Amino acid sequence: MTSAPNGFDAGLSAVDLTISYDSRPAVHHAGFTVEPGKVTAFIGPNGSGKSTLLRTVARLHRPDSGSVTLGDGVDALALSSRDFAKRVTLLTQGRPTPGGTTVKEVVDYGRHPHRSRWTAKDPAGASVVDRAMRLTNTHELTNSPVAALSGGQLQRVWLASCLAQDTQVLLLDEPTTYLDLRYQVEILDVIRDLAVEHGVAVGVVLHDLNQAAAIADHLVLLEAGTITAAGSAAQVLTTENLTRAFGVRVDVTVDAATGSLTTRAVGRHTYLSLSH
Repeated sequence: MTSAPNGFDAGLSAVDLTISYDSRPAVHHAGFTVEPGKVTAFIGPNGSGKSTLLRTVARLHRPDSGSVTLGDGVDALALSSRDFAKRVTLLTQGRPTPGGTTVKEVVDYGRHPHRSRWTAKDPAGASVVDRAMRLTNTHELTNSPVAALSGGQLQRVWLASCLAQDTQVLLLDEPTTYLDLRYQVEILDVIRDLAVEHGVAVGVVLHDLNQAAAIADHLVLLEAGTITAAGSAAQVLTTENLTRAFGVRVDVTVDAATGSLTTRAVGRHTYLSLSH
């Protein structure tokens, strides 16, 4: 990843977004900013509007009202598809598995917006693709057929393709889905590195609250399509906020080893072992 490619300022802001899905209201008057060099995590229960909000600012869904602006003041909704793809990348859930292709070919798809329309020239392409594959530990799979990959391997390949797009805004919808613990940790480390070391503005939907607490600079909590809390982990991940949002008591403590907040939903048997 490069710093502010093509001379663009990084970052993305949404103002007063109202979104309907299948003719039903899904998100109400939402506003947030994904800042350069920082990770913004979107959290909340299923159906709260997290993925709908991310897909809308990535232009896969049209808002009823509101605006999406890039860091240099450009209206993101007015850009051509090609110009937008040079500036914003989205890793969606459930991408299809392309048949008859290798890992490198899939990662190389990410370079499409940067190629000349007529000659397909892309002088930086090879080095960017190689870097994306190394960041995601997919370089050893270069010539492997995509159809033979596990779900976790395929998820990392799609992330590599997004990184090959080489934008300064990266949006990720549940990127740790299908990954075992090792690869979850590795992907979260990559996300953090992209922000801190490369100045990328990262917006990520996460179901795991502890993962969000560990990697995010800023959290946005949604409930029934409305943002009800936004700020640092300490401001958002409170017992009051989380218990209200998820409908179950959630204890919040500080991990003595890392200093990060740790959350734990409390069911009838959560602390059973402590009573014996």
